[in-house]
Amino acid sequence: MRNKTDISIKLFSAGLLLLLAAAALLFAAVHSEAFSAFYARHIYSFLIGSFGRLSGLFPFSLSEIIIYCTPLAVIGSIIRFRHDPAGFSAWIFFIISLLAFLFVSCCGINYHSESFTENIGLEAAEEYSAEDIAGLLSYLTDKVNENAGAFSDFPSPQAEREKGREAMRKLGESYAALSGYYPYPKPMLISYFMSVQQLCGIYSPFTLEAVYNRDMPDYNIPHSMCHELSHLKGFMREEEANFIGFLACIGSDDASFRYSGYLTAWVYAGNALSGEDPEGYAGLRRSLCQRADKDLEYNNAFWHSFDGPVSEAQTEINDAYLKANGQAKGVKSYDYFVELMLAYFQQSL
Repeated sequence: MRNKTDISIKLFSAGLLLLLAAAALLFAAVHSEAFSAFYARHIYSFLIGSFGRLSGLFPFSLSEIIIYCTPLAVIGSIIRFRHDPAGFSAWIFFIISLLAFLFVSCCGINYHSESFTENIGLEAAEEYSAEDIAGLLSYLTDKVNENAGAFSDFPSPQAEREKGREAMRKLGESYAALSGYYPYPKPMLISYFMSVQQLCGIYSPFTLEAVYNRDMPDYNIPHSMCHELSHLKGFMREEEANFIGFLACIGSDDASFRYSGYLTAWVYAGNALSGEDPEGYAGLRRSLCQRADKDLEYNNAFWHSFDGPVSEAQTEINDAYLKANGQAKGVKSYDYFVELMLAYFQQSL
């Protein structure tokens, strides 16, 4: 009996230490930009270069395997502690505390570090007109049509993932904050669970992996891979991950990636213009080439097929998660991507 009590105390004590450490790290990140910057630049980059490199050795997603093994682990724990409810409670508390510590140390702190746009000196275009959006969409339309003609399917999923790493590494040559090691982005083996939540990809802070939905329309995949890989450089804000993914794709040597980046951007800019100038949007929609037109029709049909209470609940959860991590606009943060593109092209073109 004493041995069981000792184990429970040790588990509870370890869990409490982890929870306190997570709280201290998050408190420091929220109240000190210098700490957040130091952490992202030195500690988080070390974690990615070591533990991220280790998890990258596996061709499958470790986070997905953990999800599937969780019910078995719960059943095993219940059996193991069936005569020791205190021990079971201490074990569950320890696991929850460990997950909280991993989330804070591999994700939460980075929400409070320097943003990518601050790093490169880009200010979002907070004031813009329908004409500005129309000009952006017109430019994107030309680029979509230009690259759709050179689009080709990847010979293998491995080649596709390697192109994702190459695109991010090339972007890192222009932006030091994105330079360095990248693991392979990994497809979720059973991507249906992502589709039903209407997710293109996820970053797993518990295994330091970029995971994408391999069942979604093909044109989404390159941008989604680069989007998730950007999180591995400490840039957690969704609008910035979209923007970084866009820059990586349009700067790629592969037309499939350029097409993915431009068409993804077209959708966001098109949604923004359709609310301001429906006729102008309709005209540019008709200007898209046949390939892009079919891709967008299939994309809409694919995601609409998963509309329902699960996707709605996931949207609410994601909205709450983003707001809890300092993104006041919640899921609307994704739309901020358009403002970043407007500012970028105003400076570049």
